[in-house]
Amino acid sequence: MPAPDGRHVVAVLALPEVVGFDLQIPPQVFGSAQRDGAPLYDVRVCGLEPGPVRSTAGFSLLLDHGPEALAAADTVIVPGTHYVPARRDGVLPRELHAALDTVPDGARWMSICTGAFVLAASGRLDGRKVTTHWARADDLRRLHPHLDVDESVLFLDDGDVATSAGLAAGLDLSLHVLRRDHGAEVANAVARHLVIAPWRDGGQAQFIDHPLPAAPEGATSAVRTWALQHLDADLDVAGLAARASMSVRTFTRRFRAETGTSPHAWLVAQRVARARRLLEGSDLPVDRVATAAGLGTAASLRAHLADDVGLSPLAYRRRFRRP
Repeated sequence: MPAPDGRHVVAVLALPEVVGFDLQIPPQVFGSAQRDGAPLYDVRVCGLEPGPVRSTAGFSLLLDHGPEALAAADTVIVPGTHYVPARRDGVLPRELHAALDTVPDGARWMSICTGAFVLAASGRLDGRKVTTHWARADDLRRLHPHLDVDESVLFLDDGDVATSAGLAAGLDLSLHVLRRDHGAEVANAVARHLVIAPWRDGGQAQFIDHPLPAAPEGATSAVRTWALQHLDADLDVAGLAARASMSVRTFTRRFRAETGTSPHAWLVAQRVARARRLLEGSDLPVDRVATAAGLGTAASLRAHLADDVGLSPLAYRRRFRRP
């Protein structure tokens, strides 16, 4: 039933095996939101059927609500889950479709992490640009090739449908929605209560390791090995081709066949990777990091790092500096 005091009802649907971290985010964020001491949301964690719901963390949860909570929802949130029909097959059983169909028209739909697989299988992400955990984005594309999946962002808000990246990105989305509903003052107060940042710059890309695929041995392998040892030198494709005793055209063709990318793109990626390692593990000033990585200037490093992870060198160092 609707909240007797008119509060916005948030139904959090726990499907087995639910990701316990994700499941706790909506009750913590929306359940903590107040104005003048009065709670702003009625958060109801519900399951599809009676009994405990298994989590991915080795424990089960006894929920206070069943699927009837969906019929009263103003917002439905699906946390991350290993729910097999959605994750493996991209479909939902009839009883889950029926439960979701009881959600009132005009309700807002949200997913955290792999909860997007459930919303996608229900058809509620059709025609939307969506996100999920970066490590599961290709699986979502494979199961739902009509979706526009962007794993470079922390969350995407399309009005009545919003999706977040993995795990802690559910906090970012929930605070964003809270800010949209009730303003920055309320959202910031919740962030202070939870001892988290009210807003994070950048996107998922900053948390993704981008190793290039291991390239097989081939005609360009010796040159690639040499180049990795001389990234700070003035390298160009013509010089690398000459070292391989090939024409530029032949070298480029063989390099792409062996690595899946062009020599120039490979060099840039390797130089950015070295710069990231130096920012994480050294005290070198930014301009010296740029020189040591072969990127030339601090401005060039800033531009490449912004393209790669959405952060400045100093912001990257603060966030990822190894102790």
